Amino acid sequence: MSLYLCVDCGGSKTSAVICDAFGNIIGRASGGPSNIAYLTVASFIETIQMTVGDALKTCTSPASVDTVGLPPPAELEFAAAWFGISGADSPSIIEAIMNPLSSLLGVPRGPRLSVTNDAHLLAAPIRMHMDVSYAVTVIGGTGSIVVSFKEKEDGELQELGRVGGWGWILGDEGGGYSIGKEAVRQILAEQDQHSVMESPPPEGALRASLRRHFNIKDVMELLTEVYVLDPTPSTVIDTNHGSPRYMSREKRLSSLSPLVFIAAFEDRDPLALKVLHICAKDLADQICIVVGDVKEGFPRLVKASESVICFGGSVVGLEVYREMVLNELAARGHVFKHVEFVDDCAAVGAAGLRLKYKE
Repeated sequence: MSLYLCVDCGGSKTSAVICDAFGNIIGRASGGPSNIAYLTVASFIETIQMTVGDALKTCTSPASVDTVGLPPPAELEFAAAWFGISGADSPSIIEAIMNPLSSLLGVPRGPRLSVTNDAHLLAAPIRMHMDVSYAVTVIGGTGSIVVSFKEKEDGELQELGRVGGWGWILGDEGGGYSIGKEAVRQILAEQDQHSVMESPPPEGALRASLRRHFNIKDVMELLTEVYVLDPTPSTVIDTNHGSPRYMSREKRLSSLSPLVFIAAFEDRDPLALKVLHICAKDLADQICIVVGDVKEGFPRLVKASESVICFGGSVVGLEVYREMVLNELAARGHVFKHVEFVDDCAAVGAAGLRLKYKE
């Protein structure tokens, strides 16, 4: 049977979905992080091999208990595969993984093996709305990236503009990492401000939450906790009593974003709300680079009123945060024709492949 595979490769996890020639999802699995900017090609391929092999378990008859080996047997061959990969931002990176992926899956290089940035997977909703020809995709998970597209007459998507996707050291504005970083920055800035005042800073929900999280008494100890070196690969981690010190520095900060949202929307902590407004504005700034009236020197801008904006990722999956971003855009005159949140990019991509290449 002909199978269609789509793999959404992100900074936090890998999601693989397989559908059959009738569009039924018959295989699904999740794996570890697969942002190619942070991994060697060998490590990336290892994650893909395990995740796709697990997704193929339910495609056999009867279902397999063990991970299916790759390349798959002839009865499970892939008619087409689409990889949307976080960190795949240059032709050289894509080229480095094309041959290994082709060999792993048994899919020859060519149109049936598509490797793009993960933001491309989000553009599928453009086909749901006949009154728009443009899409702006916004990924806001651990990291962030914004990409704009035009749907051509043949149904192919033409990438117009791209903003961000620079990773946690240089960018990721508005994503989980930047929210965690901004939370620490605002707490420390508040501490600095009160150093010349008679009273200490108020012990709000965000401040208390981060002190508990890092098991510290003084917020100035946050500096030590944030900057402590990444654990060595040989470090033995007690998962029952794990410390943030056992995380990489990037994860140490990105893991704080849920605490910020709880403090902001359950406890109504002003400092937490300030953090989210700052980060929502930063993400809106990214979006505004690709949106506007076409003018001399900027022929690839798209009008919000003629576009669908497609959000994807854990952070923008929270409606309250999406609304912050959309309100910031509206205040600048950018109101989109349609707004979509895609919570299963791999499933949307697999269905799209099936429609494009069905026999």
